Amino acid sequence: MASPIHLEYVLKTHFGFDSFRKGQKEVIECLLAGRHSAAIFPTGSGKSLCYQLTALLLPGLTVVISPLLALMKDQIDQLKARNISAERLDSTLDESAYRSVLDAVRNKQLKLLFIAPERLNNERFLALIRGQQISLLAVDEAHCISAWGHNFRPEYLKIASISKTLKVERVLALTATATPQVSADIASSFDIRPSDVVNTGFHRPNLELLVSPCASADRTALLIERIKSRLPGSTIVYVMLQRHAEEVANALVQAGFKARPYHAGMKDDIREATQEAFMRGEVPIICATIAFGMGVDKSDIRYIYHYHLSKGYESYMQEIGRAGRDGQPAICELLACADDRIILENFAYGDTPDRESIESLVTEIFKQPTQFDVSIYDLSKRHDIRQLVVNTLLVHLELMGHLRSEGHFYDELKYAPKQTSKDILSNYGAKQADFLKLLFQCSSKAKKWLTLDVEKVICASGHARDVILRAFSDLEEKGFIELQLSGYRHRFHRTTENPDIRSVCTELEALFSKHEQMEINRVNSMLEYASAQECLTAKLLHYFGESIPPCGHCSHCSGKPSQPLPVSPLRAVNSSDLATLQSLAKQHPQALARPRQQARFLCGLNSPATSGVREVRGHPLFGTYEEIPFAHILKTVS
Repeated sequence: MASPIHLEYVLKTHFGFDSFRKGQKEVIECLLAGRHSAAIFPTGSGKSLCYQLTALLLPGLTVVISPLLALMKDQIDQLKARNISAERLDSTLDESAYRSVLDAVRNKQLKLLFIAPERLNNERFLALIRGQQISLLAVDEAHCISAWGHNFRPEYLKIASISKTLKVERVLALTATATPQVSADIASSFDIRPSDVVNTGFHRPNLELLVSPCASADRTALLIERIKSRLPGSTIVYVMLQRHAEEVANALVQAGFKARPYHAGMKDDIREATQEAFMRGEVPIICATIAFGMGVDKSDIRYIYHYHLSKGYESYMQEIGRAGRDGQPAICELLACADDRIILENFAYGDTPDRESIESLVTEIFKQPTQFDVSIYDLSKRHDIRQLVVNTLLVHLELMGHLRSEGHFYDELKYAPKQTSKDILSNYGAKQADFLKLLFQCSSKAKKWLTLDVEKVICASGHARDVILRAFSDLEEKGFIELQLSGYRHRFHRTTENPDIRSVCTELEALFSKHEQMEINRVNSMLEYASAQECLTAKLLHYFGESIPPCGHCSHCSGKPSQPLPVSPLRAVNSSDLATLQSLAKQHPQALARPRQQARFLCGLNSPATSGVREVRGHPLFGTYEEIPFAHILKTVS
């Protein structure tokens, strides 16, 4: 293990810091000793340094898993500026850049490689990385591994097992939002000893937490009043939907402020230009969905306004954590309106598959042969369940012991030769050349691309699919072909015979219902926070298992007692709209036959079935009742 003096030297020479922040050295020393670790630090507390510095002191490659593309780009630019070799593999890279990164990995020229979690399901990537010395696997947003977490992602459940398959030497799990239950799940998944979980606490004394109850109609005027009454400073206004970002930004511009919207629906170049302008201070106010802020390293954000309720304590903690990273005072104000609960709850209800969809999908899975493969996209369309939810359902079937995942592959392999087959084969020995010749013979030619009949090659040669893929990867690596892989499919082994489908579906239905209720509870917790008769800072931290005395400067501590949150009257569903809906359902039964499908439609919640039918998706009735509780709509149409 590196000596403390050496660690301080590396910190100064490579990163320009004189001393470590709280918790950083403990994590680094644990990793250098060869043990797994978890870093549970508040947003902006320097989690990334734990793996960046460690990577420099380890012999092999450090792989960083992060769902945040903005974080990847930002960190890689900073690392390269410090002459530290780092790259990313993601879908935005062109063919030349992608190949350059692959070559750097093969030639052991990188210290850090950033990937999204989905990349670990990519057989092309796994073929590349298998056999490499992976000294460290850093898993960012590690709370996604826990079903108790606020952002559960099924692909995270595979990371622990894949890390063992790849013979990863040590793992670092990182998160800024972990309750005691989530922290325990993270430690259990990655075999982290309790003593190697480093939790520095979540209290940020420089953040002033305020709540201002208001009616929905008064919110924009109140926001403008607040911004006018305070000293200028970098500001993020968080909103719920993409259209809200546009509307609020326009209102602020009309009020004389320099503001811009930011959301995932914008073109990439406009979104990136907006972020860069904010980072440089040219645009002081960003009105954004939660797509903004992830991985944005700006230390002097003075104000965070929540125009709408956050979807839970975890999200709220993450979002306000972007303020005051320089240690100077910052204000985080929630413009609290109870009406927001409806849209947030509707999102949770809308994700839950109905019993019919669960039964139809599970029945299809159990009718498959023992070895089978499926397309998540096709399952999603066929059974009207969002792809993320299909993934979750299949993961639960694995955890229940009914399935075993056996990897992922591309159903279609296309290639474009850059030389004649004779010239290509002349570069190989007789045995390899014969195999490649068979590959070429089992390919059909179009104008430019040849398509390989993979099953034909398997039958003719007896070689497995991964051997065939490695052969084409080698051809690509040597510059003999241009390669395209498509038709992404998941391979499974069914491990139970004649299962009780009804009981399996009942268990799955209960799991999804439980998750739905957890999301509803998170929304309700934000309403409780907004009307709390106690210190807001202490109440927020208590949720994360931390106890502090009253902070002295939140709304409650400053002598501004909470007030009841205004609630708008509930609008009834028009009988003529119900008649129109029933008529539309008869025309498109696949998309609208069932009550939950109809409730999603009226609340403006897209599903695979509705998004694939233009007459349904574009109908004037779609989303007409988005401000009505989903449960009320569901009861009305049932």
